[in-house]
Amino acid sequence: MEEIILEAIERAKQPGKFKETEFVPGIIYGDSVDGATSVKFDALALKKILANHGSNAKVWIKYKDSKKFGFIKEVQKHPVSGSVIHVDVQMVSKDHEIKLQIPIAFRGEEDLRNRQLQLQVYKSEITVFGKMSLMSDLIYVDISEKKLGDTITLRDLDLNKQINVGEKEDVVYGMIISLNTQTADAAVEAETEQKS
Repeated sequence: MEEIILEAIERAKQPGKFKETEFVPGIIYGDSVDGATSVKFDALALKKILANHGSNAKVWIKYKDSKKFGFIKEVQKHPVSGSVIHVDVQMVSKDHEIKLQIPIAFRGEEDLRNRQLQLQVYKSEITVFGKMSLMSDLIYVDISEKKLGDTITLRDLDLNKQINVGEKEDVVYGMIISLNTQTADAAVEAETEQKS
């Protein structure tokens, strides 16, 4: 597993808005941390980690003279710009049992388009329980060989057998539909909007 290091810098608690644009405010808490500690993270380093490893990335937090393992628990974004405005990082031991929502990434959508098909996503993440060391940042699903009407369910997700899933087996995460159906639905919606 790649070691991702994010430096946390102590942040003085000040009333009013956080004004340092090159940093993102946050907190670290959990195992081996005394209470919730207000910190700030370099905005560019954080953006790179979120882009490459997702919003539940496992990270090593370098804080003062120590380095502790944890994961990004919550990312708050600005409602208009979409920029990250606050991050919570929970510190845990690698053997710690946690509940986590892991994003699902679908591979092979280009192959579907070549066959006039596309993926209709119903659920883009899964809730799991297990040891932190077993958790992945993303769950990949190959949909390149799927056919019209096929669904993506728990059987399609490549999960470690030691991880428990907090969802029913029959949950549908996506379905393969005709590209033409989607285009026709969009045209009907546009026509309906013009009439109203």
